[in-house]
Amino acid sequence: MQNTISLPTPVSPIKHFIKKWGATIFVTLTVIVITIWQYSVDGRVTEAVLASTIRQSTPLVLGALCGLLGERSGVINIGIEGQMLLGAFVGFLVNVWTGNLLVAVFAAIFTGAIMGLLLAYMSVHLKMDQIIGGTVITTLAFGLTGYFYQVGLTTEGKLLPIPLGPLADIPLIGRAVFNNPPITYATFVLVILVHYVLFYTKWGLRTRAVGEHPRAADTLGVDVYKVRYINVIAGGAIAGLAGGFLTLEAVGSFERAMTNGRGFVALAVMLFGKYTPLGAWGAALLFGFANAMQTQLQFADIQVAHQFIGMLPYVLTIVILSGFVGRTRVPAADGVPYEKE
Repeated sequence: MQNTISLPTPVSPIKHFIKKWGATIFVTLTVIVITIWQYSVDGRVTEAVLASTIRQSTPLVLGALCGLLGERSGVINIGIEGQMLLGAFVGFLVNVWTGNLLVAVFAAIFTGAIMGLLLAYMSVHLKMDQIIGGTVITTLAFGLTGYFYQVGLTTEGKLLPIPLGPLADIPLIGRAVFNNPPITYATFVLVILVHYVLFYTKWGLRTRAVGEHPRAADTLGVDVYKVRYINVIAGGAIAGLAGGFLTLEAVGSFERAMTNGRGFVALAVMLFGKYTPLGAWGAALLFGFANAMQTQLQFADIQVAHQFIGMLPYVLTIVILSGFVGRTRVPAADGVPYEKE
């Protein structure tokens, strides 16, 4: 009997497109339909929801950028929560002491970078288990901020919105997109910048190579340790900026554990965004929209306990993690310490 070779059945381009992007398109269209319907009912409420969506999504997408810079180079970062929290605390203190918001923002960024350096040292140099290293970062941040925090500290104010001329007057999206404080605008720029660097520059190619096959990258002359150090430190700086957003732009004050799990939600955003900056931005906007909607629902006269309404964003996190983690391709060398021969 002659042996036969069975070839895999080709998948049609339409089925492949639906499988890859179907869920994203469905969620996007659902959000657009809800927004248009709500705008037809009450335009002011819709504008408030969209503005809140942008505010709620900003620290999440910044945290996700921090995580994907590390994981694209092969370093897992579950210490985003701690980096954000300590950045928020130091930025707040510097604002209290100096009254200079710009200096405070840079202090928050620098603090996050130092925490990133600590994580890189533990993960790359000491070759610690990266989950434990991230846990150390978060525990350290909660301990330091809880110990040194003093009740009653006040600042001279917070970063105010800067309207971008006529763009801020565009119906529906003008106030939400074009009337924001500086860190929010910086977030828009960072998403585009990180996407460009990762996928259109030599450094991005080296980063992705180190995250996929560090041995092959090393053979071609790429310094694996250097790439991982720089990416983790840069990610830490972005997480510090996320912390600065909380105390210097969103709230204007500091409270213990004020990050409230945003660093861990940022990891879910990163996974849902499939380790891409633009995908993470879209996922962050979805989480921000869920948060904004649950806030509006709490103001509405709905006969449901507010605790259940407040659970909505976190239920969404669980659903997305359970549905998308297995479908997301993780960088092959993610979490694996590299031993140079």
